[in-house]
Amino acid sequence: MKLLVCISKTPDTTSKISFSQDGKRYLDEGIQYILNPYDEWYALVRAIELKEKFGGQIDVIHVGNATSDILIRKALAIGADAAFRIDMEPMNSDEIAKQIAKFAKENSYDLIFCGKETIDHNSSEVASRIAQYLDIPYLSYCNHLEIENDKIVASCELEGGVALLEAKIPVVISAAKGLAEQRIPNMKGIIDAKKKPLEVISPIETEQLVELVCFELPPVKSGVKMIDPTQIDEMVAVFKNELKII
Repeated sequence: MKLLVCISKTPDTTSKISFSQDGKRYLDEGIQYILNPYDEWYALVRAIELKEKFGGQIDVIHVGNATSDILIRKALAIGADAAFRIDMEPMNSDEIAKQIAKFAKENSYDLIFCGKETIDHNSSEVASRIAQYLDIPYLSYCNHLEIENDKIVASCELEGGVALLEAKIPVVISAAKGLAEQRIPNMKGIIDAKKKPLEVISPIETEQLVELVCFELPPVKSGVKMIDPTQIDEMVAVFKNELKII
């Protein structure tokens, strides 16, 4: 079985985010980057579990520059067999998906895993776009999966419930919480990761279909406003004029 896990880097959740004056990029100063948790904890670990059960090869792929190599090595330390980095600064999810889809098509993977979303953008776009460009099935927000012969049997999150689905291999899977249990690299894994291949690949030219206009920080939250419970008129005025919920 040949498995591909798509990994991305995101700012640590404790990082204070700021943007350039034009609002089109993160300012890296003081930012600590980590492997996107949905990619690391669920997508990668479930791929490792499947390899342990059925055998095969796990590759990880990342679209980014050389500053990501230390995080890619972490994926190798956890248990991936080989890594590939497409050497570019992607502008949007569509560009990332096109680069990965081209690589995946040339290498014929049985399963392609992505985290359900990145914890910075939360757009949940890349996995579905990869499936579209490869013209293969896509299982979103997957929290349990098993392999039966040449098909995937999976449960996927829905608002208010769960969908039970089957799909023939090859398939793209976006991994949600519950799909696997987090693994931490051990010393042997860290040492072995230094010997595993990390190949840098030149990007393909793609048409830009999406343009980033700007990022904006959310409004600063105000403090708690205390209202005497006997002052009903004041409470109604706040709901109507300030919160605009009535």
